[in-house]
Amino acid sequence: MTSTHGAPPADSALSPAPPVPPVPPEEAVTPLMRGISVLRGLTDAGGAATLSDLGRATGLARSTVDRVAATLARMGYVHLDGSNAALAPRLMELGNAYLAALRLPDLLSGHADALADALDESVSLAVADGDGIRFIHQAIRRRALSLSFRIGDLLPAERTAPGPLLATEWSAQDWARWRERQLADPEDLGFPAIPRRAHDAATADFPRRVEEARLRGWALDDQLIEPGLVALSVAVRTPDGRIACVASAVSHTSRHSADSLRDSLLPRLRTAVAAMERELAIAPSPETPSGPGGSNRPSGAIGAKGASGPDALEGLMGLMGPTGLVAWTSASKQELGGEFITSLARGLTAITAFGEGRAELTLSEVAERTGLPRATARRALITLQHLGHVTVEGRAFRLAPRVLSLGFPPLSKATLTHIARPHLTALTDRGKNSTSLAVLTDDHVQCALSVPAGRIMDVDIAAGSRVPAYATSAGRVLVASLPAERRAAWLAHVRLEALTPRTVTRPTDLEAILQRVRDDGYALVDDELEEGLRSVAVPVRDREGVVVAAVNVHMHSGRGPAAECVMDIVPELRATADSLEADLHVTGRFVHVPVS
Repeated sequence: MTSTHGAPPADSALSPAPPVPPVPPEEAVTPLMRGISVLRGLTDAGGAATLSDLGRATGLARSTVDRVAATLARMGYVHLDGSNAALAPRLMELGNAYLAALRLPDLLSGHADALADALDESVSLAVADGDGIRFIHQAIRRRALSLSFRIGDLLPAERTAPGPLLATEWSAQDWARWRERQLADPEDLGFPAIPRRAHDAATADFPRRVEEARLRGWALDDQLIEPGLVALSVAVRTPDGRIACVASAVSHTSRHSADSLRDSLLPRLRTAVAAMERELAIAPSPETPSGPGGSNRPSGAIGAKGASGPDALEGLMGLMGPTGLVAWTSASKQELGGEFITSLARGLTAITAFGEGRAELTLSEVAERTGLPRATARRALITLQHLGHVTVEGRAFRLAPRVLSLGFPPLSKATLTHIARPHLTALTDRGKNSTSLAVLTDDHVQCALSVPAGRIMDVDIAAGSRVPAYATSAGRVLVASLPAERRAAWLAHVRLEALTPRTVTRPTDLEAILQRVRDDGYALVDDELEEGLRSVAVPVRDREGVVVAAVNVHMHSGRGPAAECVMDIVPELRATADSLEADLHVTGRFVHVPVS
């Protein structure tokens, strides 16, 4: 397909000076810029850093970093532990808003996952972000020698397989910016997801590879990112011929050379891309919802088939609505005083106005959707546009791929145990009892995470240990949540042995107990696994409502009557499960969350 922008300019045609950071517009919101700088610093640091290190990385005064971090912590976007800061799962609602508005992951990820299964290689989807590429989906082959990037990672176009294809649509201005970046950052230090560039071969050869990609419709990365990594890419086009994204198969030289990767995988990659393009062609274009915050005009997003699970808007605004959000920021300011930066909180909220069915919004729609004053929403959007997180065409604003730089890459690798740890730690601190997270493995429950209370006589359940499910509160919660047929099959084959004199060993008794657990929503076990041991558990559900784990509290049974335990501990357990589920639902919108 012929590009509308022509060939890249010759090397001798341009000799630009290193780029100078653009001057912010007068209406830019400085606290919002500082907050985004801190989030970028945490992202580049792998998700966690000291506040002092963030000050050095961003050039901000320590007092400013402290105020920004306090505001982000209040929003649930950052965890603070003394002078240490770590990204929190709720921050992913910003990237989720972009991905939901984009629609491509919802439409195409199933095809990418199926291709990865068929090829037994990792498969990714990437879009253009300036003169780089940014990943929007990853289907990973989990091996000891694993090749993968994270959703949201930014790579320089010239060192990737998708880059030459995306560059076929570059304008002369795009090429000029690319050459400026080569001069300003010759080692690719601005791309922390990859090793430094050791030579200029990728740069010198890039225009030629772009022209080859234009003619062939595919492109290769032959160890340009790092030795041993090879990748093959094909563009996925919209019905009007534009590149919507690029699909890539990634391998390593112990399995394929670049040539063998092309020869063996190109036909199947092209077949999968054709299926993706049919998906784009037949999917109807969604309309922005009418009513508050919406209109009846087409959103401009690529067609949708309906995403599973809740809308991407799952954070503060999703919980409170526009009116409640304004009240929350006012209350936060009153409680934290000068430590809370209202303009930062409201500016980030503007991002969450976008999402599924809201790919583009006018200023009035953003203001109505968030409850922000129109002037406040305008200044936030101007700031986000200046920073490259929003684009504007006419009166319509859209989120840009750069939104994914706000914490999404490290958080996209979060496990269930990682997400659960701060919630269980808080529960242990409040109740002074040991807590754990458990999952079902056949006839046993396995401890995925344990937080001891530090008592002289404490419950010691090590992470990774397995105990019979039938004699534990976590096991009963997990088995009770199984579909009826699976639960009946489990009861039919499990061996019930008396571990203590109080262990339930009659299948009919256990079946009745499981039904009660389903009705009550919790399980309590006294002296059945071990004499003197009491445990209480509640379920943890994923976005689809499926129980994936159980949260437990453990104690000595002599600390009080069981009824008192239920009255005091079950509400705390449920509150902990609710907060854990909220983080899990945000994290799992576009990412598979493994247990560990």
